[in-house]
Parts: sequence; structure tokens; C-alpha cells
Amino acid sequence: MLPRPRRRRAVPLVPLLSVLPVALAGLVAAAPGDAPRDALTVLVSDPSGARGTPSSSYELRCEPAGGTHPDAAAACDRLDGFGRDGGDPFAPVPEGQLCTQIYGGPATARVVGTWHGRAVDASFNRRNGCEISRWRQLVPVLPDLG
Repeated sequence: MLPRPRRRRAVPLVPLLSVLPVALAGLVAAAPGDAPRDALTVLVSDPSGARGTPSSSYELRCEPAGGTHPDAAAACDRLDGFGRDGGDPFAPVPEGQLCTQIYGGPATARVVGTWHGRAVDASFNRRNGCEISRWRQLVPVLPDLG
């Protein structure tokens, strides 16, 4: 005769549920100090020479503002404004959006890194009114080309 299999004891759910709020509170309390800083690399190409150089790159770090960006404090303030408003400064122009056919020049930019804890890889240009507006919204993170 085979031995009877042992029955597993059920773990009471109530004690586990009582610990869960305490554990979650600890995670939430630790989150602000552990949140990743904004860290972006901005690559700008301007073959027209409107800014004086055909291309440049700089690092932007926020909280605290720093890096090689020419005006890191103002750039971080601009990004903070998007964060407070719930906007996404790196979102592309919506597909199907009607845009004026105004050419703003050959300048392009790419922003890569982390913003508000999420990965960023966004490209910018000035080939129509929508793209020019998108670029201008991100000044001073991107250079002001007028």
C-alpha cells in the first residue's frame, strides 16, 4: 500500500493582506527620492548655420539642473512645465494632422535619454508648420532658431 500524500496547509490570506498596505506604503515613501533624474542628450544639426555652427550636442540633467546644456536651468524649467501640465514634450505630430506648408529650414534635432522615468528617443525638424510649432514648444531645450 502506498503512503497517503500529505495535504498542504492553506496559508491564511488575512495576515498577508494586513501586511500589504504597510509594504506598499514603504515603496511609495521611497519612490520620490529613488526616482530617476531627467538625463537627456540633445543632438542638433543646422546646416544653414543660423546658430553659428552646423552641429552640436549637449547633455541636460535636471534635479539639479546641469550638464553641458547652455541654459540647463531654463531647459529643466520648461520640461517641468510639461510635467505639471501632463503633456508629452516628445510626442510626435499626430498622424493625419493638417499642417501649414511653411518651411522653417534644414535644422534637425534628436533627443535621447530619460525624462520622468521613461525612455525618450524623439526627432525634430522644421519642415512644416506643425513641426516648427513642436520645435518652438521645446525651446530652450532645443535652440531658438527664430
